[in-house]
Amino acid sequence: MYKKGLVFSAACLGMLIFGIVLISIGSILPALTSKFSLNEISTGTLASLLPFGILIGSIIFGPIVDKYGYKNLLIICSFLVFIGLEGIALSNTFYLLQISIFLIGFGGGILNGVTNALVSDISTGSKGANLSLLGVFFGIGALGMPIVLGLLLKYFSQENIIAGIGILIFIPILFFISIKFPTPKLPQGIALKERTKLLREPLLILFGFVLFFESGMEGLVNNWTTTYLQKEMMVNTENALFALSYFVIAMTVTRLVLGKLLKQVRAYIVLFSCLGIALTGTFVMMFTSSYTIAIIGLVLLGIGFAAGFPVVLGYVGEVYSKISGTAFSFVLVIALIGNMAINYLMGIVAHSFGLQQFTVLLLVSIILMSLLVWRTLKKNPNIINI
Repeated sequence: MYKKGLVFSAACLGMLIFGIVLISIGSILPALTSKFSLNEISTGTLASLLPFGILIGSIIFGPIVDKYGYKNLLIICSFLVFIGLEGIALSNTFYLLQISIFLIGFGGGILNGVTNALVSDISTGSKGANLSLLGVFFGIGALGMPIVLGLLLKYFSQENIIAGIGILIFIPILFFISIKFPTPKLPQGIALKERTKLLREPLLILFGFVLFFESGMEGLVNNWTTTYLQKEMMVNTENALFALSYFVIAMTVTRLVLGKLLKQVRAYIVLFSCLGIALTGTFVMMFTSSYTIAIIGLVLLGIGFAAGFPVVLGYVGEVYSKISGTAFSFVLVIALIGNMAINYLMGIVAHSFGLQQFTVLLLVSIILMSLLVWRTLKKNPNIINI
């Protein structure tokens, strides 16, 4: 019999690794560009391998975890991230570097899905609250990577630091090996017919497209804020990065608070409240030329975006508890497509109409997501009681 506390700790360690993975390329890309003398096209290709790997991992993890369980997948994918990080640290060819980045994306994508599904499965109630606490560890991993690099680069080479971080991943791997996990829910697997039927499930599709916009908006802020502040508000690079860190900290702290709040307040009320805060943050960003006020706007956006994934994944875990792995896989794939699509759209919009449209695209996305949430609740009023 597994112990919930140990299993939850294992999920948090897996999410911590995913946080490191997601931020890793952004933290080291300038150095890799210099080391391998990459042009803009090669740099863009390199950066795209991480989300591509995450997407592939997200597609395949669901049916595997439903059939074979969590333990082996957590161990294998953590080891893939270790290999990828060591490959980045030690690679002397661009080809090996590409493989390494794809591996950390692929392993990280599976870890993201597996940890969310695992926490949902072991939570008999308050799934959203526990998923929110899980998200805190993503924030710790995402914040920790650039902080560690910043502190240690004075004393060690970047290659040695990356290699050292990779070796530390053996700590969670050993922990995964040492504890028991829930048994597979569907050891016989899911028939292809049933999977196809799931793809046509209206409620699951609605959940997926809510996360389409949530993921897209988070990606917009993470990827475009520094450029927006530099070009539109004439903020220097250091201060722009500092401002972005407030967004990540606000989201992480809010998810810690939501771990308590979602046990006391209906999830849909929390979600709509957070969307209202995000809307306020967008207007603050839209109408200010002050760096200090812009930071306040980013903090409001961090608070506002904190509830999206925990609440919606909590709903998915409740409604599709018997096939949670496959259901999580489906909605997370749609979320990743949203991240890529909305960020690609921002590139086109910025090229054609200017970077000032960054806040306009954020505003439109928040409104569309809010309408989708409202429609989902209207079509499925029983969700209100979850």
